Amino acid sequence: MADTASAPTPALTLARVRLGAGGPLVRLRVADGVITHVVPEAEAGTDERVLDLDGRVLLPGLWDAHVHLAEWASARHRLDLAGTTSARAVADLVRDRAGTPDDGTVLYGYGFRDGLWSDAPHKELLDAVSPGRPVALVSADLHAAWFNSACLALVGRGDHPTGLIREHEAHEVLSALPATPTEVLDGWIEDACRAAAARGVTGVIDFQFGDTVGDWERRSAQFRPAVRVSAAVYPSHLDTAVKRGLRTGDEVGARGALVRVGPLKLFTDGSLNTRTALCHDPYPGLEHTDGAHGIEQTSPAELVRLMRHAAAHGIEPAVHAIGDHANTVALDAFEAVRCRGRIEHAQLLSPQDLPRFAQLGVVAGVQPRHATDDRDVADRHWAGRTDRAFAYADLLAAGARLEFGSDAPVSPLDPWLAIAAAVSRTDDERPAWHPEQRLAVPDSLVAAARGRRLVRVGNPADLVIVDVDPLDADPHTLRTMPVHATMTNGRWTHGPY
Repeated sequence: MADTASAPTPALTLARVRLGAGGPLVRLRVADGVITHVVPEAEAGTDERVLDLDGRVLLPGLWDAHVHLAEWASARHRLDLAGTTSARAVADLVRDRAGTPDDGTVLYGYGFRDGLWSDAPHKELLDAVSPGRPVALVSADLHAAWFNSACLALVGRGDHPTGLIREHEAHEVLSALPATPTEVLDGWIEDACRAAAARGVTGVIDFQFGDTVGDWERRSAQFRPAVRVSAAVYPSHLDTAVKRGLRTGDEVGARGALVRVGPLKLFTDGSLNTRTALCHDPYPGLEHTDGAHGIEQTSPAELVRLMRHAAAHGIEPAVHAIGDHANTVALDAFEAVRCRGRIEHAQLLSPQDLPRFAQLGVVAGVQPRHATDDRDVADRHWAGRTDRAFAYADLLAAGARLEFGSDAPVSPLDPWLAIAAAVSRTDDERPAWHPEQRLAVPDSLVAAARGRRLVRVGNPADLVIVDVDPLDADPHTLRTMPVHATMTNGRWTHGPY
């Protein structure tokens, strides 16, 4: 088993390995965590330590460029609500679990999507199946939570009329609930990082809400994660980061832990499933109600102020924008500030905004699994506009840089699921959804590797070795790609070596 706490592997030559999808056989040398030589296999000489990879394919290490690691690690231990088709079906699952144990501990669940349900989540449904034990259920998009009366009473919200709470208020209630002990959560996160490495992941951008940098400084003293971590900064911690002189890309925490300061996370709107994504057009059926166009989380003026303050101190912004109006607002802010940064999600775009990503040098951090997971919700709530939803091919054609993520736990932390979704635009038996927005396998691999197309001399030794050439893989094989081994910074983090 790989030892994720070990130092970089001593100088090692990887022999008979294919350089990239469809690539030639080469011999590649790693020393001190860096690629030092890449030569054709036929020209290779004698090396001090050789590992024969028998023609397997070597790719740049993959990244998950948008993950909530503590949420993902916790979701792996919670009641799974994925695939439930009604509020009643969720209540039935809660009934089966709620009595074990009935000691007042909170029963957490994760993964419901109510955007297409015919019935509405309500605290009374949960009260009927779990009257005494507190129940807290988090939606798949992390933008809503559903509580029973016992749970609401626990945090002083017993007068809430429905128990379904959205956006910031939902996060406030969840934060007020008894927390998982730090040592338990950190253990779950360590395990989640190892699981990510087993799927070829060598780095993540962790957008977990809270003092993410401080949390990772603490963790790095306890264990060395199996992946590189770029830890986001939230506005409530921005001034502290500025006072400390932290800049995006700075290494923090224990030496060699590969933890760095990430971007400043800002929000313009909500989400599609909650109908809070900010859109130019109203949501069908909500035309004459408050919030018919979604919600504005941060005013344009405040967005510019925060971005300008952060950029002036070397912290790059990452702006959450899902609806087309929200993306216009975010791009306008980047144009005003003239700084590097990212837009997270970019799910619905106005045609005139497509070229602005490249013009402004803004990375589009996208999650291809959302396109397949949310196709039915988008067809209903963005009816007539889905030709410009999850428009990855159009973004790429307009010159934008794409970086793939999962938004885990919204979708699983597995880059091959994102790659397969981008290539096929379907994850079931139905035809591709808007097939004109499909990406080619090579372009998807680049987006999953944060822009790296090939492994080159001088690169950090962040590598993934797979048993099947992605160019030869059918959709199922691409989704379940057999990962032979993963190396991060010259040390094995997964595999038999």
